[in-house]
Amino acid sequence: MNFRTNTSTLTDMITTANAITATRLQVGHGLHSVVHDIDLEVQSGGLLVLIGTNGSGKSTLLKTLAGLLPALSGSVSVLGEVPGALPKRVAYLPQHPVSSHTLPLRARDVVAMGRYAHLGLFRRESDTDRRAVSDAITRTGTIDFADQPLRNLSGGQQQRTHLAQVLTRHAEVLLLDEPTAGLDLNGKQSVADIIAAERSRGVAVVLATHDLQDAVAATSVMLLAQRVVAYGPPDHALSDDNIRECFGFTQPH
Repeated sequence: MNFRTNTSTLTDMITTANAITATRLQVGHGLHSVVHDIDLEVQSGGLLVLIGTNGSGKSTLLKTLAGLLPALSGSVSVLGEVPGALPKRVAYLPQHPVSSHTLPLRARDVVAMGRYAHLGLFRRESDTDRRAVSDAITRTGTIDFADQPLRNLSGGQQQRTHLAQVLTRHAEVLLLDEPTAGLDLNGKQSVADIIAAERSRGVAVVLATHDLQDAVAATSVMLLAQRVVAYGPPDHALSDDNIRECFGFTQPH
C-alpha cells in the first residue's frame, strides 16, 4: 500500500537558513568515543544522509543531534540552540521506537503521542492537533490500520505508525534513523516522497541508513565507519574508493 503525500495541511514554509552545524564534534557513550572530528552543516530544506554499517556511529550521531547523548567535545547547534532545547521544533525517529505492547494502544493512539510536545501536561487536544494526527495518518497509509492494536501490526506497519507520529510534530528538523526498515520497495519510495514534501516546506532532514539508494536525493552524504570516511555531495562522497573503505565493496554501475 502506497503512502499518501498530500501536504495541504502542513504548516507554512520554514525560512531558517542553517538548521544544523557541527565543528570538530566528537560523539560517543559515556567516556567511549565512537566518532570524532565531525564537521557538518545542514541548511533548511537540506537532506544529509548518514551511511554506514551497524556500529558505524550513525545512531550515536543522530542521538547527539537529538539531545539524547551529550557531545564529548566540539560544538554542535540545532536551530541555533544546543541539541534537545527545542522539542517542539525537532522530531526524532529512533531505529527501534519504544511503544508498550502490553497496553491496548491503537495505531492512531501512538500517532497522537507525537503532539505531546505541543500539548504539554494540561492543555487539551485542539482541532489543530486532531488535524495534524489525521494528516500524518493519511500521508503514511496508517489510515488502513489506524484502529488496530499496535501489538497486532507487522514490523512495516509499526514503522509507518512511528513515522506518522514524527510527522505530527510539524517540526523544522527531522532526525530519522532507518525509517525504511521493514518496508517494501513501494514503502521505501513513499518515505522518499514524504521526505521530499517535508523538504519543500524548508524542513532539514538527517537520515541514517545503510542503503546507498537512500542517498540519491541527498544534499550531502556522510560515510561513517567509526570515523568520517567521506563527507560532501553524493557524487563525491559515494566514490568507489570511499564505499569500498566503508563497506568493503563497490557500488554496481
